[in-house]
Amino acid sequence: MAMNLNEVVGQTHLIGKNKILRKIIESDNVPSMIFWGPPGVGKTTLAHNIAKETKSEFITFSAVTAGIKEIKKVMIEK
Repeated sequence: MAMNLNEVVGQTHLIGKNKILRKIIESDNVPSMIFWGPPGVGKTTLAHNIAKETKSEFITFSAVTAGIKEIKKVMIEK
């Protein structure tokens, strides 16, 4: 896993210098986000790095393996 955003490979249209997601992260003004895409494209790596570089909390959650009960539990706890 990449240690910081500069080590993330790909997604330069979002996290490259002066790109929108990079600016949001650098300003520590990250909204709630859902990353969607096929396995192995870096969704979790990017999410971990965003949480690490901001004051955001990272909650590991897979919509593939979880149901409504688990979603509600996470939402109530947070």
